[in-house]
Amino acid sequence: MKTIFKSLLVITVLSMVLGSCGKGDSKKNGALSGNAAERVYVAPGEYDEFYAFLSGGFSGQLAVYGLPSGRLFKVIPVFSVDPEKAYGFSEETKPMLNTSHGFIPWDDSHHPDISQTTGELDGRWIFINGNNTPRIARIDLTSFETAEIIEIPNSAGNHSSSYVTENTEYVVAGTRFSIPYPQKDMPINEYKGNFKGALTFIAVDPKNGSMDIKFQLMMPGFNYDLSHPGRGASHGWFFFTTYNTEEANSLLEVNASQNDKDYIAAINWKKIEEYVNNGGGKKTPTKYAHNVYNEETHSATSTIKEEVLIINPSDVPGAIYFMPTPKSPHGCDVDPTGEYIVGSGKLAAELTVHSFSKMIKAIDEKKFDGDAYGIPILQYEATLAGAVKQPGLGPLHTEFDGKGNAYTTFFISSEVVKWKLGTWEVIDRKPVFYSVGHLMIPGGNSRKPFGKYLVAMNKITKDRYLSTGPEVTQSAQLFDITGEKMEMLLDFPTIGEPHYAAGIPASMIMPKSKKIYKLEENKHPYATKSEATSKVVRKGNEVHVYMTMIRSHFAPDNIEGIQVGDKVFFHVTNLEQDYDVPHGFAVIGANTSELLIMPGQTKTNIWEPKQVGVWPFYCTDFCSALHQEMQGYIRVSPKGSNVPLTYTLDGDAVDAE
Repeated sequence: MKTIFKSLLVITVLSMVLGSCGKGDSKKNGALSGNAAERVYVAPGEYDEFYAFLSGGFSGQLAVYGLPSGRLFKVIPVFSVDPEKAYGFSEETKPMLNTSHGFIPWDDSHHPDISQTTGELDGRWIFINGNNTPRIARIDLTSFETAEIIEIPNSAGNHSSSYVTENTEYVVAGTRFSIPYPQKDMPINEYKGNFKGALTFIAVDPKNGSMDIKFQLMMPGFNYDLSHPGRGASHGWFFFTTYNTEEANSLLEVNASQNDKDYIAAINWKKIEEYVNNGGGKKTPTKYAHNVYNEETHSATSTIKEEVLIINPSDVPGAIYFMPTPKSPHGCDVDPTGEYIVGSGKLAAELTVHSFSKMIKAIDEKKFDGDAYGIPILQYEATLAGAVKQPGLGPLHTEFDGKGNAYTTFFISSEVVKWKLGTWEVIDRKPVFYSVGHLMIPGGNSRKPFGKYLVAMNKITKDRYLSTGPEVTQSAQLFDITGEKMEMLLDFPTIGEPHYAAGIPASMIMPKSKKIYKLEENKHPYATKSEATSKVVRKGNEVHVYMTMIRSHFAPDNIEGIQVGDKVFFHVTNLEQDYDVPHGFAVIGANTSELLIMPGQTKTNIWEPKQVGVWPFYCTDFCSALHQEMQGYIRVSPKGSNVPLTYTLDGDAVDAE
C-alpha cells in the first residue's frame, strides 16, 4: 500500500508542477499539460503500448524504448562491439563484424525499418544501415538479436538506407558519397563525370529473411540522401533524394547549393528486376562480406563474396527518371496511399509535394526538360501536386498518421509542423528542443500508420537535462497526435545520436518473443548439455574447457595444469531452461570481455594467461541468492611445468584428456 501511495503522490505532484509550467490553457499552448504524466505513466507490471526502435547513431547500435513511457529496455548490438553481451568479443559473434576491410568494431547506424507485408508492418525483422563502412543488418524480432549483416560494395556513406518495399521484396542501400567506379587512384578534382553513385537492391527471402544483393544500379555521381518505396499504385517504384547535382568536390555548403533544383530519382525496380531475371546486367569483380548468425549453432560465419551484378541505367530505358525538386533535399517520403512524394528541400521556402499519377502521365506524354547522363528529367510543373506555403525553415523529414495528415520536422526553426494532404494547409506547429532531425509515427512510412504518437528526435539538447560535462545527451520528445492539435507529453534522453526510428504495437511482437533456447536444439559444436559431460581437453598449447553453468555453480569449478602461453578456450553452456535466468562468465586478464549467456545457449571466450598464479572466474549476472558463490579457480604454472592438467567435477578431481 505504501508503494501505491508513493506512486500516486509522485504522479499528483508531478502533474501539478508540469501543469504550472505553461501559461494559460496548456492544451492551447502545447506545453506539458497537467495530465501528461498520467498519460505516459505505465504502472509497475504493465506494458507499454508500442515498441520504438531508435537508431544509435555513432554508437552503431539499435535502442529499444517503450512508448508512451520512454523507458529504455535494451540496446541491441549491431555494428559495434558490446562488452555487456560479448558481441564482437565472443568467438561466436566476432564474424558478424567482419568486412572486406577486416574486423570493423564500430559504425554509424541511421535508419531502421520494419519488415512489411502488403504494405503493413508484420513485425518479423527490422533492418538498419551502417553508414560508415556500408552495411545492412537484419535483426530478428523474436530474439532481438542481429541475425545477418551484409556489406555493400562500390559504395560509401550508406545513407539512403535501409528501407523496405511493401512486401519486403527488397531492402535498399543507397550511397551518400559518390566514388570512382571501379575504385582507383585518380585526382579528386576530376570528380565530375567520373564518380558514380551505387544504389543497391538487396533481395530478402520471404521465409527466413536471408539477404542477397540482387543488383547494383550505377547512377550519376551525385549525393544520394534518403529514400522511400512506393506503395499502393506506386508499388514497384523507389524514390531517392539527391543533392550535389553540381558534382562539386570541395566546400559543398557553397558549391553544392548552386542549382535551383536538385532531383528525386524515381526508380522502377520491377522493370529492372525483369531485365535482370532475363539475364541483363554485368557481373563484375568486387569483395564484400556476408555475415550470418545461426541460432541452432549459436555461432556466426563470414563469407567473402567476389562479384556483384551491375546495371547501367542506359541499358534499361524507361526505368529511371529524375523529378526536379527544390533545393538540396533531405527527406523523400511517400504517403500511405502511394500518391504523394514529399521532397524536403533544406534550402527551399516551400515544402514540395510530387504526384505519382502526374509523374506517370508526364512520362507517357514525354514531358521532359532534357536529361542528366542519359536519364530523362521530367518537367517540374508536370509532376507537382502542390506545395506547403511558409511551412518553416529547414525541412528534413515527413511522416503520416493515416488520417490524411502529414508531419514535417524543421531543423532551423526547431519545430514539428502538421499539414493536410491535398489542401497543403498548415494545421498546427509545435516547438521542439532544440534542433530536430527526424520524426517517427509508428507505421508512419507504411500503408497503415498507427497515428497515436509522434516521436521527434532532437540533435542538440543543451539546458534540457542535468549537465554531464561538455557532451550533452541526445533527446527525443513524445507527442500525442490523436487530436487536431499536437500535444507534447514527454521529453526523454536517448543513446547515441538518434537519426530515425521505427515503431510498432507491442501486441505484434510480444507473443512471438523467444523466451529460451531449447537445450535439445543446441547444435553448437562445443555445447555441453549436462554436467556429467563437462571436461577439459589439451591439444598442444590449446586447452578446451567444456563448461556448464547452472544456479549456482560452474562445472568444472577448479582447473589445474594450465601453463603460461596456453590458449584456453572456455566453451560455456547455460543449462538453465527457465525464462530470464542468464548467467555470465568472466576471468581475470581476459583481453575480450565477459560472456552473457542465455538459457540453453553456448558461447566461447579465449583466455591467454601471461602470469603464474591462481586466478578466479565468476558469474557476472546476478542469478540467485547464492550468486556470489558461483565461482571457480584456474591454476597457472610456468611454461613447461609438469603439473598435470586436472579439473574438479562435483568436488572430485578428474584427469583431463
